[in-house]
Amino acid sequence: MRRREWLNMTSGAGLAFLGEVLRQRSASADEGSRGAGFGRAKSVLVVLASGGQSQLETFDPRPDAPLEVRGEFGAIETTVPGTFLCEHLPRLAKLANRYAIVKSMSHEDLDHGSALYLTLTGQYHQRLSSNPPPRETDHPFFGSVLEQVRPRSKFLRTSVLVNGPALVPFEPGPGQFAGLLGRRFDSLVIGDMTADQPAVPGLERLDEMNSQRQAIRRQLLNELEPIRPQAAQPTIDMQTLYQQAYEMLDRPAARQALDLDAESAALRDRYGRHRPGQACLLARRLIEAEVPLVTVVWNHSNRGQDKYPDDAEQFGWDTHNDIFDVMGGSLLPRFDQSFSALLEDLDQRGLLETTLVVCLGEFGRAPLVAVESKFKGASAGRKHWAAAYSIVMAGAGVRGGTTVGATDKQAAYPISTKYGPWDVTATIFHALGIDPAGHFYDSSNRPYPISSGQPIASLYS
Repeated sequence: MRRREWLNMTSGAGLAFLGEVLRQRSASADEGSRGAGFGRAKSVLVVLASGGQSQLETFDPRPDAPLEVRGEFGAIETTVPGTFLCEHLPRLAKLANRYAIVKSMSHEDLDHGSALYLTLTGQYHQRLSSNPPPRETDHPFFGSVLEQVRPRSKFLRTSVLVNGPALVPFEPGPGQFAGLLGRRFDSLVIGDMTADQPAVPGLERLDEMNSQRQAIRRQLLNELEPIRPQAAQPTIDMQTLYQQAYEMLDRPAARQALDLDAESAALRDRYGRHRPGQACLLARRLIEAEVPLVTVVWNHSNRGQDKYPDDAEQFGWDTHNDIFDVMGGSLLPRFDQSFSALLEDLDQRGLLETTLVVCLGEFGRAPLVAVESKFKGASAGRKHWAAAYSIVMAGAGVRGGTTVGATDKQAAYPISTKYGPWDVTATIFHALGIDPAGHFYDSSNRPYPISSGQPIASLYS
């Protein structure tokens, strides 16, 4: 625009006209960023099937493929015509009209640590297909981002990690921590709910510890360990943990939400008296307590069967060998029991309407059954496979009975639009009413995009 034209435009009526044009463009852009599903969720519940859940043995079976592709398990019909699941998921088959299956998930990372990082941050790790340890410079977990952009809840913490942390296979994997945001944005981690100890030890107030004595002790602690501007980050992190602990002590509702004994024995049995089952039950209680984001680490180790072959509590979805023994004998029956109970329970309590449920792993398994000599086990299994895998979403406006995307005859490659973990994180924030194109900020006030993906609009149409 020439200078004279600009002056004419910015004077009198021209200025009003320009303002109206900009307002309409802004409104149009805002409406476009919202779309279907925007803000439908009050909470998000993520079930992390760590280790690489096989799409062929769960949500994308191939019963007509050769034996070396389809494997030993058959497929069963669901309540949705044309949709089939693995034969070991009969309860979930009856609930197929309540959730959507995204079959065309795909990315390029082929190892657990960095793929877990990708799944929980929506960003590729600098060391692709590797098993790096967590670092303070890591991109933050999407729960930590939520803690910053929409902090706090009635429960005290915005993000809670249940049955965590996720081990790869026996050390915590990257991506589930606050990373560059600092410890104060870490999720509250709750471990084994079947252990004979409180979910969060130390929350029961001692009989002799009244409010006045607690306040005196807190004041003494603050005097002994004052925060100074030049204090090191570990000192600041410790003070943050002190603050969070005191706040939990001051909130009886938070302690009550963690008490599984408040549930009936029948319901606890329905979820399953094992680690993933009781973790899913606690997740439902946390959703009732209005925690914005709850992440259940369905199996705390991605491949604990190598070290503990006789303990089903340790088994993970990383089934390089013995896939049919491990999945048919333990993993699938437990998953079918616990995940179906979670969906039913949320629905019956009216929570599914306002809760986005996401079940996913870091990748899938190869479309060829074979024995891998480098891994324990004598019978065949499946290798890592990230080119195509399935995830499940439900609630908060997601259209039940929907299948998004499709794969080829071997469930090996998408033959439709591909989606990645970045699109899942975008969908999560979008469902909570947060624009995925927005930003969060590190301690130096540098901006980072909340998500680099796009919400999966097909879930709602």
